[in-house]
Amino acid sequence: MSEILCQWLNQELKVSQTVSPKSFAKAFSSGYLIGEVLHKFELQDDFSEFSESRVSSAKLNNFSRLEPTLHLLGVQFDQNVANNIITEKPGAATKLLYQLYTALQKKKKCGLTGLEIQTMQPLINLRLQNMKSEAFRDRLRKLIPRQSDFNLMRVTHRFQEKYKHMKEDLVRMHFEKLENFQKLKEEQRCVNIEKQRLSRRRQNEIMAKIQAAIIQIPKPASNRTLKALEVQKMMKKKKEAEDVANEIKKFEALIKKDLQAKESASKTSLDTAGQMTTDLLNTYSDDDYIKKIQKRLEEDAFAREQREKRRRRLLMDQLIAHEAQEEAYREEQLINRLMRQSQQERRIAVQLMHVRHEKEVLWQNRIFREKQYEERRLKDFQDALDREAALAKQAKIDSEEQALREKEMHERIAVERAQARYKKHYLICAEIFDQILDLSTKVADYRMLTNNLIPYKLMHDWKELFFNGKPIYEQTYIKHPPAKPSEKQLIELEKRDLLDNNDYEEYKNMVGEWALPEEMVDNIPPSNNCILGHVIHRLIKRSLPSQVESTEHELPSFAIKGCLLGKTFSGKTTALKFLQEDFPIQILSIDTLVQEAIQAFHHNENISEALPIQNEAEEKVLPVLQENSKESPNLQNEFSADPVSDEALSEIEDTDTNKTPKAEEAKSSDSFSKLTVRAQLGAKSEKLLKKGKSISDMLLVNIMVNAINQIPVGQSWVLDGFPMTLNQAKLLEEALTGSDRSLIAADSTAAREVPLPPAAFDFVMLLDISDNSLLNRMHDTMAETFSTETRYKDINQRVAAKNQDMDETQNLRDQIQHRITGFLDNWPSLEQWFTEPKDILIKINAEVDKESLCQKVKEMFMTEMIKKENKVKKKLEEKEAEKKEVSLAESSQPSPPPPPPEPEKEKETHPHREHSKSPPEKGKPPSESPHGKRESPQEGKGKKGETSLKRKGSPKGKSGGKVPVKKLPAESTDSSPTTIAPSPPKPGSEEWVYVNEPIPEEMPSFLVPYWELIENSYVNSVKTVLRHLREDQHVVLAYLYEIKTSFQQFLRRPDHKQDFVSQWQADFNSLPEDLWDDEETKAELHQRVNDLRDRLWDICDARKEEAEQERLDIVNESWLQDSTGITMNHFFSLMQAELNRFQDTKRFLQDYYRGMECKIPTADNKKFTRIPLVQMDSKEVLESQLRIPLVSRTSFSPDLTISKPKPKTILKGKIDYSLEKIELNFEADEKLVMDTWHQASSAVAQMVAAEIHQRLLDEEKENQLAETKEKPPQKGANKKVKKEHPKKKKEEKKEKGKSPPTAEATTVMVTSEEIDKMEKENELRLKIKEEHLAALEFEETATQFRLEVIKTKALAFLEDLVTKVVDVYKLMEIWLGERYLNEMASVEKLTEVARYHIETSTKIQNELYIGQEDFFINGDIKVFPDPPPPIRPPPVEKEENGTLTIEQLDSLLDQFLDIAPKGIIGNKTFTDILLDLVTLNHGTNNFPCSWMNLTQPDLQELTSLFIINSEFVHWRKFLLVTALPWPIPLEEELLKTLQRFKAVDEEQQGTVTFEQYMQAGLWFTGDEDRKIPENPLEPLPFNRQEHLIEFFFRLFADYEMDPPRLDFTQMLLCFACHPDPVEGVYRALSVATGTHIFQPMKFPTPIAEETYSFTNMSPIEEYPELEEHFVSETRELKEERVEKEDEIPENANTEKIAMETLLKVFRGGHEAQDANRFASHLKTENIYSEDFIKVFQDLGAKNLEPVEVAVLLKHPFIQDLILSYPNYKIPDIKIILQRSEHVQGSDGERSPSRLTEEKK
Repeated sequence: MSEILCQWLNQELKVSQTVSPKSFAKAFSSGYLIGEVLHKFELQDDFSEFSESRVSSAKLNNFSRLEPTLHLLGVQFDQNVANNIITEKPGAATKLLYQLYTALQKKKKCGLTGLEIQTMQPLINLRLQNMKSEAFRDRLRKLIPRQSDFNLMRVTHRFQEKYKHMKEDLVRMHFEKLENFQKLKEEQRCVNIEKQRLSRRRQNEIMAKIQAAIIQIPKPASNRTLKALEVQKMMKKKKEAEDVANEIKKFEALIKKDLQAKESASKTSLDTAGQMTTDLLNTYSDDDYIKKIQKRLEEDAFAREQREKRRRRLLMDQLIAHEAQEEAYREEQLINRLMRQSQQERRIAVQLMHVRHEKEVLWQNRIFREKQYEERRLKDFQDALDREAALAKQAKIDSEEQALREKEMHERIAVERAQARYKKHYLICAEIFDQILDLSTKVADYRMLTNNLIPYKLMHDWKELFFNGKPIYEQTYIKHPPAKPSEKQLIELEKRDLLDNNDYEEYKNMVGEWALPEEMVDNIPPSNNCILGHVIHRLIKRSLPSQVESTEHELPSFAIKGCLLGKTFSGKTTALKFLQEDFPIQILSIDTLVQEAIQAFHHNENISEALPIQNEAEEKVLPVLQENSKESPNLQNEFSADPVSDEALSEIEDTDTNKTPKAEEAKSSDSFSKLTVRAQLGAKSEKLLKKGKSISDMLLVNIMVNAINQIPVGQSWVLDGFPMTLNQAKLLEEALTGSDRSLIAADSTAAREVPLPPAAFDFVMLLDISDNSLLNRMHDTMAETFSTETRYKDINQRVAAKNQDMDETQNLRDQIQHRITGFLDNWPSLEQWFTEPKDILIKINAEVDKESLCQKVKEMFMTEMIKKENKVKKKLEEKEAEKKEVSLAESSQPSPPPPPPEPEKEKETHPHREHSKSPPEKGKPPSESPHGKRESPQEGKGKKGETSLKRKGSPKGKSGGKVPVKKLPAESTDSSPTTIAPSPPKPGSEEWVYVNEPIPEEMPSFLVPYWELIENSYVNSVKTVLRHLREDQHVVLAYLYEIKTSFQQFLRRPDHKQDFVSQWQADFNSLPEDLWDDEETKAELHQRVNDLRDRLWDICDARKEEAEQERLDIVNESWLQDSTGITMNHFFSLMQAELNRFQDTKRFLQDYYRGMECKIPTADNKKFTRIPLVQMDSKEVLESQLRIPLVSRTSFSPDLTISKPKPKTILKGKIDYSLEKIELNFEADEKLVMDTWHQASSAVAQMVAAEIHQRLLDEEKENQLAETKEKPPQKGANKKVKKEHPKKKKEEKKEKGKSPPTAEATTVMVTSEEIDKMEKENELRLKIKEEHLAALEFEETATQFRLEVIKTKALAFLEDLVTKVVDVYKLMEIWLGERYLNEMASVEKLTEVARYHIETSTKIQNELYIGQEDFFINGDIKVFPDPPPPIRPPPVEKEENGTLTIEQLDSLLDQFLDIAPKGIIGNKTFTDILLDLVTLNHGTNNFPCSWMNLTQPDLQELTSLFIINSEFVHWRKFLLVTALPWPIPLEEELLKTLQRFKAVDEEQQGTVTFEQYMQAGLWFTGDEDRKIPENPLEPLPFNRQEHLIEFFFRLFADYEMDPPRLDFTQMLLCFACHPDPVEGVYRALSVATGTHIFQPMKFPTPIAEETYSFTNMSPIEEYPELEEHFVSETRELKEERVEKEDEIPENANTEKIAMETLLKVFRGGHEAQDANRFASHLKTENIYSEDFIKVFQDLGAKNLEPVEVAVLLKHPFIQDLILSYPNYKIPDIKIILQRSEHVQGSDGERSPSRLTEEKK
């Protein structure tokens, strides 16, 4: 809440003072800001008299002026609230400001000024408010203390806080002092312990020697053991304890008598304490303890007696006082009883007078109140009018603001949508880029595998995966996918299905890999089996109910159907209302329909109560809904046509099904079933809405369809804003037309041939409007509605209507953005839906006024009506023309065919002509030619999934069966001549009239699933085989690459030639030098070379034989044979799939035509023909155990192959006998493929011949029956003879099949009608036979063609595989020969080199390297080494001018760290250590030679230079000085070094490790200009500065941490030391603050000059370099200081310094500051801290906050401290060293007093 108020005050009101939640109470404690807030709202006119001061009088004045205004606003404000705000009580100001904020917001909405609010108050209230204000001032003046008292309290509080802080600092400093003292004592104790330990060790060694010299005499054994002595002692102690316990018991018994109150408690405790006291005190009894107990008990008894006496005395006093009080009370009651009567009389008189006065006052008040009521009513009425006007004005302002906010929100949503689109596109591009990378890497991998010859098939598959957005690389293994595959497995399955489908399409259309080979290009592919297509189409049509025909009307309707779409507030409803006024159309709005359906359910709208027309319409809707639910599983799930549902009833009535009786359930279900369809749909909608769910699309569509079906047939209707989504559009079209467009569009061929179903709409209008115009229109509509609201007589009705309008407005405002977003998301898909098959979409610009928009909609509607009328008239004309053509054709034909086939013929001739033209249009003759039955399952010719095509009776592409299509007149005239052609039409041609005799009803139910099973098994088998072939191709490439690489690795295997060469070279170089020129030696060496060459050649020959054997092993592997066998099995499986397809199709046609002939289908007992597969192993298996026959692979002998030469051989050029077996096996495989093909082809031919033979036999039987019937009429027409034989045949025929019943011959005489009937039957049987055999011939031709293609592809595939393998084997042979020749050439080169060195008599120093096929002389490796160069000794530091070496400094550092790790050591201990090191320096080299002359007085004087107070020495500073010379840093260098350390210290701990220390570096580096001596025996110069940098870390690091860490600030403070102590202090201040501190110019400099003058007191000859360094440094520093003084900026020393920083710089004081010489260092620090606190307080820092450096340096104490502080001075120890060298041997040791005088 504080943050909200602060934002309101700072940003909106912009008060004069910035307010934050932390300073909230303090900012408003004076009341000035509250007045400013009220003044900004024009409520505080006297704001100029407010005071911003914080004194008591100003606060009293401010709050006294605020009180009337706050009461005017209705804010709760009194003297307590004011006091809480003035005293800055937490939450008081926040609460008041929140109330004020609420009141001001209300006032802002009303739009009233302060004067108006004040005038609205009654006059009496104003007077009363003035009186209250005066009383408020008086009470507030008493509560607020005077300013002087407040100042006194604040001063007192500040001093109390100061006292508290000082006390805490004193305690802390005292504690630190004690800690330091304890640490020093502990260190001293450790030193003493170490000394004692050493002394004891020496004593123990002496005693051990003495004991070794003493003779040990054994002591006599003691009579009593130790155990017995201990037992006696314990018994004695136990006895003493028991005695003591007994005495205690006696003592406690005496106490019991005196303490009767605790008698019961003491009895219980004594019993249990008996044995315990004996056990507890058995070893610790003592007389003193008993005496103490007795004494304490005596004291307790005496005290108890005294307490009892005091208690009794107090009780007696209380009793006396109580008696006196009772006596006084009795006297008072007596007096009151006497005076009671007179008091009652006076009271009654007073009450009577008071009642009379009250009556008069009441009468006057009642008159006055009536007048006030009248005035108040008038005023309230006027106020109500003003309030309504103000509210209306405020509502308008709020509406405008709301409009701006909604526009901003819309823009933000638009930006988010744009960002989402960009992100989506970006992710798509990124995914495509990743797939491009994968494709590139995959191509690169296979280029390596295939030697840059990637097969076309692999590249084609990769491109397909790439174009479909699938990953190229395999994501996971899917050989046996689980029941619930993972996401990666699903991707792999999709990839596999995609490639399988592509392979199947290529196989089916004979393109790509399955394109016709060159030798088959001239062969014409077989035509489509139109007869089979007709059969399948007829069966499917019979198996599905015809729904479209039932809903179609004979005469087309002129009623127009459409919908009007658009965004919210685009003007849909307004335009439709305007349209309804001019045209008799029905407007349907989904919102209205849903509400009406729910109301119908609430009103229990029954079927009996509905109108008869509505009843009929509803009954008509129910079967439509049922059919829709059966057609689509989604529809069936969403909405069931059967309304009777116990669950729905129980959910609607909100009752428990478990508790409801069965009778009630039945009754409720019956009542629910009696409801109308609209009421049932409303019940389901209400159920969903009560659950908080949205109504499903299916339910909305059903409600809409129900309403449409209730409209009369000839009336037009338009939907208002429906459908809103693509799913709703699909469901609505399917419900209105009974077809699914998506299933029709799935097949491109069917989409061309099948006429599109009638559209659900005649037009779709879109009112296009921009989002900004829509929002403006919404706000204008709301403002108009608000301004023209209805005036209600009753105020309650007006408030209710207003609240309802506000709720609706708010809901619309909340939903408008979601509606816009939903429309934008769904419209692209809807637009595509309404424009793709036929563009019925009309766009109208809706960004116009109301009249123009309505006029445009009206014009478009009239245009669509005219189009519909013209379309209907054209259809009527076409129908009339068709009827005329049919009548003319019937009259022109002399011998018309039977009536039933004629309509079919007319319907089928035109579609066949269209189909015959379709393949050339596609441009793919092979794709449709090979097999009619193959095309049917995939292109919608009988596939089970395409139910929508089957419902509408769509034709099945190449199969010839076509739906009834309306013929145009031109087409009918073209087809008429073909029917009158003299030559009889062939079955399957366009002129052929298919036999459409009735078939049993149950036949389609089992033939259609049987055909689907045939197609699915065929497709799955082919896909599986093609997948295996595709995968085997990858396996072949991987295997060939693997054997190539493995053979190359085998050729590059290591050999032992180099060992022999190395041995020969070693022997050659080991010959003595005197034998090099001997001829016999040379001859011997030549012979050794020849032996070496022969041995190397033998190795090469052996490696060649091993390589040849390895190649033969690879060649003789069974991989090629297995691969060819598996490949042949795959192609045999393809042949088997084609053969199975043919066998199943043959049986299918046989069953169909036998059923048409009313014959029972024959049971085919013959087994299916199985093509044998190649047996991969040599195991013998019985044929009875095999489901599929196997054939063994036989390899032919060379004699047979010679007798049958092949024109095309695989082995070319030189014959390789190792590959001869491969060629023989290939020829055997070719023969096996040819045999299998011949077997399959012969099987197909035999099956066709058997079927023809069976047909001939059936025909002969039927002819014999027909002859028996024809004989009686030939003999005599008047004879009536009954033939037994034909009668029996007829009876048998009746029993066998379900043929339609024929009239039996009741008379002997056969009439001419029967003869005609028999002739027709014979013609029909002949036609059926002809059609059946033609279909079989079509299938045989297609199957034979497919088998031949498979055979050709199998031979080509096998040849390609064998060729690839043979090429690899030949390549291996080439590699072997080239390597052998290279190895032999390398041996020859080695021989030549060896002979050259033999002849020249020189050793071979470099190694002779003979690789596997290379020879070279390795210049990097030498057989015998060169003479080694001399080793340069390590650098050694030399002692120069008495400077300590790094080794000596480390030794001193280790000693000091062991003794005093904190850096502080006693001066006496320090002197003793130096003295021991100087006197015992012989042989240890702890100090340079110049230090050997130092005496004890010299060391004491040296120690005095480093004393920080009278007792301790800073030994780190001593080591720092003794490490000189090192570059003294300038102040800028120190600050830069500090910044580097801070940058390295990432954790801001103030410490660094060694690595960070080296990374940051100091102001100097190592000696980079070192000269490397030319003499290799001379060591390198010692880099002292580099070692000094590492030494400084060891010097200042804290080794208690792990790893050791360095406090870089303390180190740099030590380096801030300077020969001038004042300059050193300023340098230290600069380091502590991190910025440059300028030295004021008024400081005197003679001290520094005196300090620098020490160089003149000593001879320069001894230390010339050190002296020059110091002199140059001092000069430079003087010059820099003068320059700095001249360049001091104006804002110098403005940095602030804290007290902690100051204490860090001034760590201790000079001993002269403390008179007590025993004062410790801690006490000196305490003195500094007190002085610093006083300094800070004098400078105005009461709470010790940081002060500016310039102000601090002006304080006299700080100036004196800087001038007298010596710790930042670099002491000069050269004087002592030089003096000790010169004085030695002249006058001996000097006294300390003389040394001091000389120094001065």
